[in-house]
Amino acid sequence: MSTDSISLSSQTVNREILIKMIERGDYLVIAGDEDVLKDLPAGNWVGGTIPYFMTTEGGKVDRDILYVTTISGFKNNLPRLTLYDTNTINRIAKEAPEHGFTLLILPALTDVHMAYAQGAPNFERMFFTPIMGWISGVHLDDLASRSPKVAMGTGGGALSSDHAAAIHVPLPEHQQANINIINLFTQGNGPTIRFPQDGFEASTCTIDGTEANLANFIKENNIDTKMPLVADYSGISVNVSIQEVQEGNVKLYAPVFADLEYRFASPVVDYVSEFETAMRATGKSEVAYCCNCILNYLYSELEGKKTGNLTGPMTFGEVAYQLVNQTLVYLSIDEI
Repeated sequence: MSTDSISLSSQTVNREILIKMIERGDYLVIAGDEDVLKDLPAGNWVGGTIPYFMTTEGGKVDRDILYVTTISGFKNNLPRLTLYDTNTINRIAKEAPEHGFTLLILPALTDVHMAYAQGAPNFERMFFTPIMGWISGVHLDDLASRSPKVAMGTGGGALSSDHAAAIHVPLPEHQQANINIINLFTQGNGPTIRFPQDGFEASTCTIDGTEANLANFIKENNIDTKMPLVADYSGISVNVSIQEVQEGNVKLYAPVFADLEYRFASPVVDYVSEFETAMRATGKSEVAYCCNCILNYLYSELEGKKTGNLTGPMTFGEVAYQLVNQTLVYLSIDEI
């Protein structure tokens, strides 16, 4: 009996071509604006809303195209597609293949997003199988009028803000999946910041033990909000990016947690050049799947710029086992 040899290939297509791929039975991961992603036929696909992309032509915002990744090479073990909600998302690592990987899409700023962000490091069997993915979003002009969504073809294809969509992909023994992260940021030397509660917004906090307001602290100290808050997770820097500084309140792209200590990141001398240097360092890697934070798109001025072999959706957050922010994450599948 012949064995599997799994490969992933990506392209930008229009809706008509995508429907043909779905009807052919292809296993697909889809990214696109809500208007082109909705009402797709049932099939072997998962998808999420986002209109920002890294393409072979360069970074772009496009409400009409779809970024589609085909997973192929199956002879024996087929992928399994699953929707998760706040009550079941803690099963994702337990249900991942013994040998393989999982691609996960979560809708931004939702209860299931929070449940994964807060709980993932402690989920049963987390870190046994690579879990990689992204946080769906909307066009930045639509933040007040639209909500990020996901969908799964085998679940009817309806868009949902209450679920996460995952595709569990088994690999043959001669292949291995690995997750790679590009993160420019580490904790700076500024004051320590703690929060009284978990959440995607922050107002009251303690700064070096003294009660303060985070929005006021940012304004009074001219903090560059391109620099995220950073927590140290046992030696791994995890970013919480600033979405908006309001009067007395700060909106965030990822939640802060009450049991962690944060500092603003060390300054990056030249965000654009340092990110480009980090991307070039991946040039020799076989990139199977990739996602990049919308903030890297904005702050590194990626519109129209080519990013080599790093193509994929520009997202509202990334998944590299646990939730990460303001990073580029890519999956490689290597022969062993």
